[in-house]
Amino acid sequence: MLIRQLTKEEFDARKELSEFAFQFQFTPERLQEERERFQPGNYWGVFDEQGRMLSGLNLIPFEIYVQGRVLRMGGLAAVASWPETRRGGNITKLLERTLEAMREQGQTVSMLAPFQFPFYRKYGWEFTIERKRYEIEMALLPKSRESRGSMERVPKEAQELVAIYQAFASRYNGTLHRSEDWWSRKVLRKPGLAAVWRNDSGVPAGYIIYEVQNRLFTVHDWAYADEEARAEIWRFIANHDSMAERVSITVPADDALGFLLPDPRFKQELVPYFMSRVVDVEGFIEQYPFHPAEKEEGLTLDISDSYAPWNNRRFRIIFRADGAARVQQSAQSADRESGERLGNEELPAASCDIRALTAMLLGNRRPQWLRQAGLIQGDREALELLESRIPVRTSYLADFF
Repeated sequence: MLIRQLTKEEFDARKELSEFAFQFQFTPERLQEERERFQPGNYWGVFDEQGRMLSGLNLIPFEIYVQGRVLRMGGLAAVASWPETRRGGNITKLLERTLEAMREQGQTVSMLAPFQFPFYRKYGWEFTIERKRYEIEMALLPKSRESRGSMERVPKEAQELVAIYQAFASRYNGTLHRSEDWWSRKVLRKPGLAAVWRNDSGVPAGYIIYEVQNRLFTVHDWAYADEEARAEIWRFIANHDSMAERVSITVPADDALGFLLPDPRFKQELVPYFMSRVVDVEGFIEQYPFHPAEKEEGLTLDISDSYAPWNNRRFRIIFRADGAARVQQSAQSADRESGERLGNEELPAASCDIRALTAMLLGNRRPQWLRQAGLIQGDREALELLESRIPVRTSYLADFF
């Protein structure tokens, strides 16, 4: 068995595996585009002694927002094996190798859309992103509010959309920092029209990409810089009441439309969506913007990680007053009687597995809640320190890969 990146000549072998495993077929146009865009370095495979591909996956380089900062992320997609080779450990070995590759590439976090949540939880990925899906009767939307700005239909290629999206996306954890190529291939190709709302100063502050078909108003993509822009987009949607009876839209989990409407009784579905994984604990923590405090503080954190051995150890984490953190070398032993110290003070201690750490730093699962659920253990001082230092921030992802 050999695990390696694909070569340019192995596009067809990868295509055949993907089409079979995910039960679809490329159109001639899409096939030609995929062939031209094929970057072998972003594809990994397991091969037998005769060079036949047994399993494969895509490792896509992305950037995401984490606490308002842009970090490198390794996106896993199209993980598949031929049925006759399944349950032989190929995917396990492939995931271990791609974790190493992500670490080598500075991708301290990974994300994926699971076909089964339990399957990827075995390997350290954790459920971090859920979204709300609304289907609303148009009659429930208020229509009488006077606007202080203006809504204008624009070409979907308008540069204004990018700045609005970035202001919106940076308020969440896990949102893509969309590249120009991603905008071109994945966002602007969505069907329908685009409109931008400008406030009374003429500043673009919200946009929507939408279509109306069969009396249904479907929102394909939207973003807003502030609450005024959010309300104005909904006002714009409501003005289509002569054309549509219902609205279909996906929103972040913290969206409060139900509270803001006169009648909150409409279809609201909370949908589990993406999983995440901290790939490199030390590298991730040293980039993570923690809450500032009055003084420097520290703790020891024992992490268990069966598939990324560089994480499977004790970390001595020092939080500076300004919120930056550094990881110092610590004893490999989990024996806390050795007495880790910060200056003359013994450090509080906690322990958890890589999934709980990921949920805490990327999934907005609070340390005290994780303790109550039995997913993190530690001194009271350690849990209080984590609670105070980790900012509250909803996770969201508007895209799919």
